[in-house]
Amino acid sequence: MNFLQSLLGAVRPPEWVVDEMQNRVVLFLNHVLMQEKAAQDRLRRQKAKPVRIQWGDFHLTLAPTAAGLLERCLPEATPELRVTLTQTSPLAVAQSLLSGQKPGVDIQGDVQLAAEVAWLVDNVRWDVEEDLSRLVGDAPAHTLARMARSAAEAVKAFAGRWPPRSSAAAPDPAPSTPPPADGPAA
Repeated sequence: MNFLQSLLGAVRPPEWVVDEMQNRVVLFLNHVLMQEKAAQDRLRRQKAKPVRIQWGDFHLTLAPTAAGLLERCLPEATPELRVTLTQTSPLAVAQSLLSGQKPGVDIQGDVQLAAEVAWLVDNVRWDVEEDLSRLVGDAPAHTLARMARSAAEAVKAFAGRWPPRSSAAAPDPAPSTPPPADGPAA
């Protein structure tokens, strides 16, 4: 597993890929925010206050707009709030999220802005089923969403059991078949 982590740490996408991915993240976040008027109202109150989100070498600085959405800031913008994921392993972060826990974070800066960001994290959710229904209709969207929830529950259950517990204290079960006879088979 250390080899996989070191490999993931050594692989760096080109700068244009990182830039485009950050643009897509902002578009997605704004799509979700546009469905939540209360979230937009909260963001309007924090207009133009940069928030830097960092995980290892990857970072993204966003600021709320007058419309209650988010925009990327210039690289030289001084953040008023810094949110740093303290878990460096992608596997550990995924395991935390899949088991329903929040990954470890270090938050420094404007307390009111931090409270608004915490409220957003706790209360704003992407309504996948609603977006799917616009594409395929209500009934198929409901069926797909139900199947996705079942799959997510199965993954959560699996992640909750990982890594496997040591069975050193438990005795080995008896073999299910008797050992072979020493003589020739009849």
